[in-house]
Amino acid sequence: MLKRFIRYYKPYKGMFTLDMTASLLIAVIGMVYPVLTNMILRNIVPDSTLEEMRKITLIILLGAILVACYFIRMGLRYFVQYYGHVIGVKMQADMRREMFLKLEKLPFSYYDEHETGKIMSRMTNDLMDVSELAHHGPENFFICGISLILSLSYLFYLNWIFALVILGCVPLLVIITLLVRKRMRDAFMETRKNVAEINGALESSISGIRVTKAYTNQDKELEKFEVGNKNYVESRSYAYKAMGIYSSTTTFVTDLFNVALLVGGGILAAYGMIDIPEYVTFVVSVSLFISPLTTLINFVEQYQNGVTGFRRFVEIVDEEEEKTKENAKAYDTLRGEIKFHDVSFGYHNKDYKDDIEYQEEKKEVLSHVSFKLDVGKTIALVGPSGGGKTTICHLIPNFYQATEGYISIDGIPINEITFDSLRRNIGIVQQDVFLFNGSIKDNILYGKLDATMDEVILAAKKANIHDYITSLEHGYDTEIGERGVRLSGGQKQRLSIARVFLKNPSILILDEATSALDNATEIMIQESLDELCKGRTTIIVAHRLSTIRNADEILVVMDGTIKERGTHEELLLLDGEYKKLYLAQFKNR
Repeated sequence: MLKRFIRYYKPYKGMFTLDMTASLLIAVIGMVYPVLTNMILRNIVPDSTLEEMRKITLIILLGAILVACYFIRMGLRYFVQYYGHVIGVKMQADMRREMFLKLEKLPFSYYDEHETGKIMSRMTNDLMDVSELAHHGPENFFICGISLILSLSYLFYLNWIFALVILGCVPLLVIITLLVRKRMRDAFMETRKNVAEINGALESSISGIRVTKAYTNQDKELEKFEVGNKNYVESRSYAYKAMGIYSSTTTFVTDLFNVALLVGGGILAAYGMIDIPEYVTFVVSVSLFISPLTTLINFVEQYQNGVTGFRRFVEIVDEEEEKTKENAKAYDTLRGEIKFHDVSFGYHNKDYKDDIEYQEEKKEVLSHVSFKLDVGKTIALVGPSGGGKTTICHLIPNFYQATEGYISIDGIPINEITFDSLRRNIGIVQQDVFLFNGSIKDNILYGKLDATMDEVILAAKKANIHDYITSLEHGYDTEIGERGVRLSGGQKQRLSIARVFLKNPSILILDEATSALDNATEIMIQESLDELCKGRTTIIVAHRLSTIRNADEILVVMDGTIKERGTHEELLLLDGEYKKLYLAQFKNR
């Protein structure tokens, strides 16, 4: 773990070296005060050969030297504080970038099992603590470590017997630190999880605020939020209890240093083993020994926060990415012949415990599904919810991988096609349209980032939304708000269709593309979809059977298997499941 953490310093090793050099100088300058104090009390004040004015001059000169050293230390502290934090922030940015790139490469199954708010908590709160550790960790250990060594060495130089008396209190401090450390670490890990729970609940509540208001369920959302909030308070209270025990006991031990100074110094002075100048210098030096020791003690909390955050960061970085075969090839264009070869698939439900150990249960969604869709043809999937229709659609772009059998496009198993080239050839229009916070143009351009404005306009015209866009004050530069909140359902759907027109894929998947729209809007959207389907291999998932009557083949998918297949007319003649669905929708017409 430590090696992994250290490698993030590598790009900033030059600045880090300067930072540590400045820290070393800060520690060295800290020893100037007791040394000068000893010189004044032992060499200058008692020297009877020096005149009073000479003594005063020398004391003022040494004071001026001390002030100059403190000015230098002030500049060094500024350098360490500013550039040290900059290093920490840059390392945080590197880790955040690495985590983001990792999240982009993780399979869909990861997002089935992890809430967005919890992931965001790891990327923000956790990495902030890691950044603070990256700065304060080396600085504190280096400055405090050097200060401890120098001050302890000077104490032994002054009086080795007295130094041993003071040093005798240190093991007690170390023992208490080790005993309480594990309790603090566990407490802070639990706090991290509860913060993530709160972020998850908050993200869900804010995203669904319109539903909450529509159903006047603010109290219910507050109740859900308070569960996580209460758990956070309890875990944080437990953490603070551990901190309280740690802080109070360690402070008591440091207070014992004063007792050792008083009693030990008094006894040594009584036996003539230490004089007054030596004793005063010793008191000053001990304060320089206790101060970095206390800093290290107080640093334990920040250390625990940083280590916990880094562990949670590493958990994501070490997640297995979605993979194709090593010999997978890229194809610029796929014609679009799709074939399912005895495909079975099951989702894996994970009941997480401590984010590490989990129980796994495999739920089979598809069982031995086989069919072929020729280039340019249209196939429709119908059947009850949960039957496996959407799963079939998710398997084609390789969002999930079949547990048995395989899928081929143009005769090539999709695992032998790179993700990028496979998905570039597939366009998806779903019921739940996702639009990004930005302009209309930006959202259409998502289909082809290097497209010209003329191509964007042409795609919008094909999707029957160009006239609406030009009627807006800012046209294509109109901001649509988060998830397109300023657009109607039909307008959002047509924007998503324009995006696919711009992408111009050879394979098209329409997953309940119009089921959330009213009849009038559906008719308008259907015209755009019909235009979009021309010349493309198309898979349509629909509950409204009126939209798929002209499909080349219709598959009735139930309980993960294909129960019936044929054209609209052929299926009606079978007098089976399709006819039941058809009559249920049209019996009153």
